[in-house]
Amino acid sequence: MRNGPDGTRTGLAAVSTALLAMSRHLEVRDVLKTIVVSARELLDAEYAALGVPDDHGGFAQFVVDGISEEQWRRIGPLPRQHGILAAMLHQDTPERLADVRRDPRFGGWPAAHPDMSDFLGLPIRDGEETLGALFLANKRRARPGGGPGARPAEEGGGFTEEDESLLGILAQHAAIALTNARLYERSRELTIAEERSRLAHELHDAVSQKLFSLRLTAQAATALVDRDPARAKEELHQVAALAAEAADELRAAVVELRPTALDEDGLVATLRSQVKVLDRAHGAHVTFLCDGVRALPASQEEALLRVSQEALHNALRHSGADRVAVTLTRTPGGGALLKIVDTGTGFDPRAVHKAGRHLGLVSMRDRASGAGGRLTVQSAPGAGTTIEMEVPGG
Repeated sequence: MRNGPDGTRTGLAAVSTALLAMSRHLEVRDVLKTIVVSARELLDAEYAALGVPDDHGGFAQFVVDGISEEQWRRIGPLPRQHGILAAMLHQDTPERLADVRRDPRFGGWPAAHPDMSDFLGLPIRDGEETLGALFLANKRRARPGGGPGARPAEEGGGFTEEDESLLGILAQHAAIALTNARLYERSRELTIAEERSRLAHELHDAVSQKLFSLRLTAQAATALVDRDPARAKEELHQVAALAAEAADELRAAVVELRPTALDEDGLVATLRSQVKVLDRAHGAHVTFLCDGVRALPASQEEALLRVSQEALHNALRHSGADRVAVTLTRTPGGGALLKIVDTGTGFDPRAVHKAGRHLGLVSMRDRASGAGGRLTVQSAPGAGTTIEMEVPGG
């Protein structure tokens, strides 16, 4: 381990920082990116990449650091498993090369690919399973004479035995982090499946009841048309009201069943789209304002979306509000603050709790704490409701 100017073991400190960074994330895509960034910073390399193999000779995911998004797009499709990449996926030991271009397995780069020389790679394994392969290239070193940043001219330079040891430690913990993230995602998939099943039952029950009421009311109106037109008219008004309620139930279910938009559009666009739908579907005026929020870890984005859906459902279905404002702002630490404010009848949170009714508050608090955030509720009879959820970001 290297010693810093004050005698500290800077290598150990850097490894500790990298491991802590990996342990903060539960989503596979976040863990992969954190591993790559941590490895590049830990070993002071110019480039880093991590490939997760698929079952067809390619890579299901390939995450890079040190290359711009524009350059990555120009490089083209994900690489196949060949040459050095294949070796890393099918051997247990690290591969440290002074110049990867001189290795007999080297097959060249795509046109836009940056030139690389010294190379360090090793598999990330969980028992007998290879989860991925981690690659580093172009060790940064000082210029001859002390200037930083240049590539060396001498042969035999590049990554050291100490670098290989540090990367081995990182890879062992990366395997744990990736395994945990996969288990978390599988657990979440089961939870989503259960939630969809619950929603389907709720939708079936709610809409079936509305349709049953619609049929009975329509039959009553038919029987009254000739002998009591006034009462028949009242029954027809009731038919219209029941139809509108059934439509609301369907719209609410559709909104809840579409969290996949998060993966494609991100939290801000998904929230904005859903608020527009609710504004059209309900009599209340629903607005959305976002200020400076950047992409957040996937678990936090999903929690924020679910809490906003629950709060909006309460505001639009139970509070009698004529205005609901949704705001999403960036916090000083790089996290996000979600606020839903309605002008409805409000309630006494303590009385609701004592009565055994929760209005989804328990679920919202669980989602907030599960994403590392906190939820606060402010309400009083006749004073509307404000729900805030804050997450720290990643």
